[in-house]
Amino acid sequence: MYRNFGFSVVSSSGKSRLGIIETPHGRIKTPAFIFCGTKASVKGIFPQMLRDTNTQIILANTYHLFAYPGAECIKKRGGLHKFTGWNGPMLTDSGGFQIFSLGYGSVADEIKGRRSGIPTLMRVEEQGAIFRSYWDGSVLRLTPEKSVEIQRNLGADFMVAFDECTPYHSDKNYTEQSMERSHRWEKRSLDEFIRGNDFSQALYGIVQGGVHFDLRKRSTEFVGEHPFFATAIGGTLGAAKEQMYEVVEMTMNGLDDKRPVHLLGIGGIVDIFKGVELGVDTFDCVHPTRIARHGGALIKPPYRNSLQCEHINLRRSRYLEDDNPIELDCDCFTCKEFSRAYLHYLLKANELLALSAITVHNIRFMNKLMEEIRIGILNKNLHCVRDKWC
Repeated sequence: MYRNFGFSVVSSSGKSRLGIIETPHGRIKTPAFIFCGTKASVKGIFPQMLRDTNTQIILANTYHLFAYPGAECIKKRGGLHKFTGWNGPMLTDSGGFQIFSLGYGSVADEIKGRRSGIPTLMRVEEQGAIFRSYWDGSVLRLTPEKSVEIQRNLGADFMVAFDECTPYHSDKNYTEQSMERSHRWEKRSLDEFIRGNDFSQALYGIVQGGVHFDLRKRSTEFVGEHPFFATAIGGTLGAAKEQMYEVVEMTMNGLDDKRPVHLLGIGGIVDIFKGVELGVDTFDCVHPTRIARHGGALIKPPYRNSLQCEHINLRRSRYLEDDNPIELDCDCFTCKEFSRAYLHYLLKANELLALSAITVHNIRFMNKLMEEIRIGILNKNLHCVRDKWC
C-alpha cells in the first residue's frame, strides 16, 4: 500500500526515538515539527524562507481549501506542491477538526466556556458533517469519502482519515458515541483511500476517546488493527498539561511502535519535550507563527523575562531602545540583521515586514529546537538539551 513511503528508527534513548520518514518529496528526520500553512500558505513567508530555516514539512487544511478555491482548482494547477512552490513533504488534515473549531471555537475557548461568533457547523450525522461556508454561505457536506477525494486532489504526501474532534466538555457517553462514529468514518476513509491508491500518498489513522483511558485504549486497538501508514493522536487531551501528558502516555503505550506517531495541535516547548520522551515523532501547531503576527518572538530561558512564558512581546515599550537581536545565538536572518528596537518600531508602525521577520525567527527557533532534540537522542543526553531549552 505504501511502496513509496517508509519509516525507520535510527537510534533511541528510553522511549525517545530518532527516525526517518521516507516520502516521494524527500526524507523527514524525526522528531520533527510540521508548520501550519492552513490556506496553502505559511502566512507572510516565501517557500525559500522555509527552506532557509531548515523546514522539513508543512501542512494545509482540507476544509479551508474545500471552501475556496476548491480542490479541483488546485489539482488543475498541479496539486499543492506546484501550486504553492513548496517541493518538500506535505500533509493535509481531514477537515475533522473543523467539526470542533467551527462549532465550538478554539480549544481554549471551549475549555473556558467562551463562544465567539456564529458557529458555521450546521450538524453532524452518520454520513458526515454539514457546514455553512464562511466564504460564500453555501452548504458544504464533508464525508469520509469526500475528505479523501479532496485530499487526493490536493496531492499532499500524507492525508488524514476523517474523524470528529470531541469537545472537552462532552460527557463520556457522547465521547464514546463520537469515537465509535469516528472509527466508522476512518474505516470508510481507508476504504476510499485503497480504492484510489496510486502510491503517491499515505494515510494516517487517528486515535480519539477524549480523556477516558478505556476509550483511548479501544481507539488505539482500532487504529492498530487497520493498515494505516501512521497514527495521529487527536481529540481534546484535557484541561491541564498534567492531564494531557497522562492521556498521551497511556495512548502511546498502546500504539504500534513500527508506525510514525503524530501529536496533533501541540507546539509548546515543554510539551514537545514531554511528547518526545513518550515516543512521539512529529508535532504541529499554529502557535509559533500565530504569535509572531502579534509580536511574539520565541526565546530560550536566558533571554526570557519570565520562565513561565516561552516568548517575549516585542510590542512592549521596553524594546524601544534595545539594540540586541531577539536571541544572540540565533542564526536566522532576522537575528543576524535586525535589532529588537527595529522590530519594535516596525510593529508599532504597522509595517508588514515585522510579521515576516518575527515569523522567520520563530520557524528557525522551532527547527533548531528539533535539531538539538535529535542530537540529544543520538547522544543519549536529551535531559541536557531540555535544561537548555526549558
